[in-house]
Amino acid sequence: MLSSDPSNRPMTTFLLIRHGENDYVKTGRMAGRAPGIHLNDKGRGEAAALAESLKGTPLTAIYASPLERAVETAEAIALATGLKVELAPGLMETDVGEWHGAELKKLRKLPEWKIVQGAPSRFRFPGGESFVEQQTRLVTEVERILARHKPEDIVALVFHADPIRTVLAYYLGMPLDTFQRLACGTGSVSILMLSASGAMLYKMNMLHPFTLPKPPTGRKPRKKGRA
Repeated sequence: MLSSDPSNRPMTTFLLIRHGENDYVKTGRMAGRAPGIHLNDKGRGEAAALAESLKGTPLTAIYASPLERAVETAEAIALATGLKVELAPGLMETDVGEWHGAELKKLRKLPEWKIVQGAPSRFRFPGGESFVEQQTRLVTEVERILARHKPEDIVALVFHADPIRTVLAYYLGMPLDTFQRLACGTGSVSILMLSASGAMLYKMNMLHPFTLPKPPTGRKPRKKGRA
């Protein structure tokens, strides 16, 4: 078993994995939910590196956002671990509506961008969803997946940057308006441990090469001189 909280109650381990790079990330554009956006050469290398780091991990299941860049990253991990990828629509990228395909350098000049950065909990993408709706959707999906698994399980979720960060903010008890303070690079892994009564962020934004750490067991050290 990989995980337990400090009081020695077992928790399910979630590996929150951001997909590899694509050309929208490379060129600074909003990808949103548009179909047909695949990993580029760097992204395929990041997916292969993730597979290499996780190939010895006793994963129980792999869930992925249905978008191609997430599925391609998940499939590389599945090939290394002998599992199948299960699509989870609730892990979908944020619906950015009319901002799909827009260049970030142009969006940063809009007055709305100040709201995105300073008060995202009050922002709705034009023709899309709000950050509040996005976070609710994602947490609902994580809780659904948690209910399907045992405390001993290690589960990989492959999805997107802002969704990963808003999920982490929720379980850390952070205000939604502060979620962008969390780092989430392409091809990164964050370890979130969950139970019905608690949560623990164990590692964040790990990049290859890495090994999954063994968290504390909560057991008191044995005193010297005793068998």
